[in-house]
Amino acid sequence: MATLSFPLFPLGTVLFPDGVLPLQIFEVRYLDMVGKCIANGTPFGVVLLTEGHEVRTPEGQERFHPAGTLASVQDSSMSAPGLMQVTCRGAARFRILSSERRANGLWMAETELLEDDHAVPVPSELQGAADALDRVLASLDDVPEQRWPVLPPFRLDDCGWVANRWCDLLPLPNDQKYRLLMLDNPVIRLELLHDMLDEHGLITS
Repeated sequence: MATLSFPLFPLGTVLFPDGVLPLQIFEVRYLDMVGKCIANGTPFGVVLLTEGHEVRTPEGQERFHPAGTLASVQDSSMSAPGLMQVTCRGAARFRILSSERRANGLWMAETELLEDDHAVPVPSELQGAADALDRVLASLDDVPEQRWPVLPPFRLDDCGWVANRWCDLLPLPNDQKYRLLMLDNPVIRLELLHDMLDEHGLITS
């Protein structure tokens, strides 16, 4: 698989491929990082924190899971001096081969990109999860598109896409989301999400 070097943004959230990630950025290290990513059209990596905080503190440094998801900036604005609002979109997953923290606190990583989910049609026994997601998307008609939690194009016939969108929408623990992210088989990922939806009465026959 391809290897790539890029900066990391350790966060208390899990980003999935094609997911939406709104961020409010005010730390100098990340303002500089995002500014360069926008200027160069390059991504950064989102990794889930296991220790430490999103905002830099003097008492310690961040620790994070050894894999994550690339994020590309889709939209940005400066709402005030030193305060940037950005909307990012998830891309490929990656595994960290090595990482180092620079003097300004920014993490850089050498990574291996992971294979994207294969396109697998939603099987009939899991169609209820896709139908439930379709109902959620239909409810967004009166919401401005820039506030949608799911970005088009909608691929309701694809196992990986449907599973990932439910991972975005459901209030699951971050460690559970990370385990779902790292599953290589999108059908198994959707099976697990389908079971959760069924348990909560969100699957209709």
